[in-house]
Amino acid sequence: MTLDNARLHLAVQKSGRLSQDTRDLLRGAGFRIQEGKNSLAARIENFPLDLMLVRDDDIPTFVADGVCEFGVVGRNVLEEASLEESAPPVEVVAPLGFGRCALRIAAPESTLYDGPRSLGGARIATSYPRLLQRFLDTNGIEATIVKMSGAVELAPRLQIAGFICDLVSTGATLEANGLRPVDTVLESEALLIRTGKTLSPEKAELAGRMMSRIEGVLATQESKYIMLNAPEEALETIAAMLPGAEAPTILPLAGRPGHYAVHAVCKESVFWETLQKLKGAGASAILVVPIEKMMM
Repeated sequence: MTLDNARLHLAVQKSGRLSQDTRDLLRGAGFRIQEGKNSLAARIENFPLDLMLVRDDDIPTFVADGVCEFGVVGRNVLEEASLEESAPPVEVVAPLGFGRCALRIAAPESTLYDGPRSLGGARIATSYPRLLQRFLDTNGIEATIVKMSGAVELAPRLQIAGFICDLVSTGATLEANGLRPVDTVLESEALLIRTGKTLSPEKAELAGRMMSRIEGVLATQESKYIMLNAPEEALETIAAMLPGAEAPTILPLAGRPGHYAVHAVCKESVFWETLQKLKGAGASAILVVPIEKMMM
């Protein structure tokens, strides 16, 4: 496979939990993905960008080596790779807000656990030996790490290990295997990463345009546009209550002296409790609407 040097390349998970969310993010940023027969790549029709469809643990290497200028990868995969002595660095551009999970220590229901010291001398099965070793070293614990490439949750049942260290999202898999989470090694989510190699001026310009679109989508994930009416004496109090808002737009209401319309972009979630507090402070006709796109 020969890469087009006139286009950007984004390494993404070929299949798995981050694959669809990454595609949804790109579509939200206006990129039209051409799903062809090529199982190794997908072309963006309306932007000089190609998606390279690879294994998640290969993504840090692709990006570090400059084969792909950008990549989307879980923090767990990135940090496991970065702990290898010869691993070249990559730049974390932004957390993406999806693929949230945790790398956790889990034990059989009948096993007592009283903090990391309970792991002393134990056998722990994991697909993340470097992250687990870092956790053990940080806590001054000596234990035997049993490296497994899959089905880690079966290790206690098969008497391969007394504990496991594995990714947990809902916890359903642990429960189905008679395990419970007892400690957290790492909180993870999807990250957008960038190569540390210098880009050509042409690619740097494309990268800026691509990032502008993606940042616009990320900025709207929690953001809401809120509109309300308020008397002049309540404006300062109400402005301070708007979650994550900067300077709101304040306009006089026609035919209502001393009353104003307040418009603001709230960069945090707007809950019912917030609306009740705003109303209690004197706000009325409160309207909260989602933001589809926002250019920063």
